[in-house]
Amino acid sequence: MIRIFKALSDENRLRIIFLLWESELCVCTIEKALRLSQSNASRHLSVLRNAGLITAIKRPPWVYYRLSDELLYKHSSLYEYLGSQYKRIANPEKKQSAALPGIGQKQQRSR
Repeated sequence: MIRIFKALSDENRLRIIFLLWESELCVCTIEKALRLSQSNASRHLSVLRNAGLITAIKRPPWVYYRLSDELLYKHSSLYEYLGSQYKRIANPEKKQSAALPGIGQKQQRSR
């Protein structure tokens, strides 16, 4: 349990969990959504994988990430809690979405 809470204690890793809440994503999409470098995103994804919160699926040439079955079934109470927080943060009608920028908000295109 300690590695799970350590993994979730970083804001970027929590943001990754929320990005993966609705669908699996490749690392390039996660990088762009959170404005992280490839190495930084990969490091965060590695911590989440080692904690058993996400899994990687290789579909050459990319690797896709999704929430793990372990999170869904073994840690169902944590999954339910994170789900309630995701709904609260991702709901654009509530002013609380500013707590985690990039979640539940339209991404601005860089020029």
